[in-house]
Amino acid sequence: MSGAHGSTVLRIFIPGDSQIHRLSPETKLVAVVAAVIVMAVTPRQEVVAFALYAVGAWSVIALSGIGVRTYLKRLAVIIPFILFAVIVPFLSGGESVQVVGVSLSVDGLWATWNILVKAGLGATMSIALSATTPVAELLHGMTRLRVPRLLVAIIAFMLRYIDVLVEQLGRMRRSMVARGHDPRWLWQIKPIASSAGALFVRSYERGERVHQAMLARGYSGVMPVVNDRHASTREWLSVMAYPFMFAVVLVVVV
Repeated sequence: MSGAHGSTVLRIFIPGDSQIHRLSPETKLVAVVAAVIVMAVTPRQEVVAFALYAVGAWSVIALSGIGVRTYLKRLAVIIPFILFAVIVPFLSGGESVQVVGVSLSVDGLWATWNILVKAGLGATMSIALSATTPVAELLHGMTRLRVPRLLVAIIAFMLRYIDVLVEQLGRMRRSMVARGHDPRWLWQIKPIASSAGALFVRSYERGERVHQAMLARGYSGVMPVVNDRHASTREWLSVMAYPFMFAVVLVVVV
């Protein structure tokens, strides 16, 4: 998948030659999804299980070689979940406990822990996947996993044009500011809503033009395959060892 230099989507991938980089994209996709499912179904009270999950997830980050600084910067994506989780103990009912002189709900504290640990571990696995696998290879991996080709094409175009849409929205906002309107409050949202509607219409029209141009160039509904290398049995066994170990931990601890 081509894209402009400096594209936000393309910058997600960090070139390298680690063991994680060399794995086939379909194996990493399946392993990440399986590991996240195991972590999601783990009861929140199983602190030991989550500690072992964290060790496994951080070992993947270490093997990927992306660096602690990059990992922490990308982990900031869960900040909205953190902000939401912090207020849960104050809003929940039931039995309460005193923490530094403040009464907090016990069930709310468990809910906060549940949100933070699962969001953090899930984000960690996603960071390892996105940082070690180019977007184009991820899409080809989805194709090899028999994901519907239409869905893969939609995802590909969404990623390809997301920066175009963001840039166009920025131009529309600068145009509004240049004309003396700089909405900052909720009651000034009408121009923003109008801009979003105009952006949707323009995006639809651009999509139609792009599709027509592709058809004129011989597009048949299937994106060309750049690398048709399939994962070996050894790769599948080595990658699926992580979610398998997570599942063993879940069974043993629970």
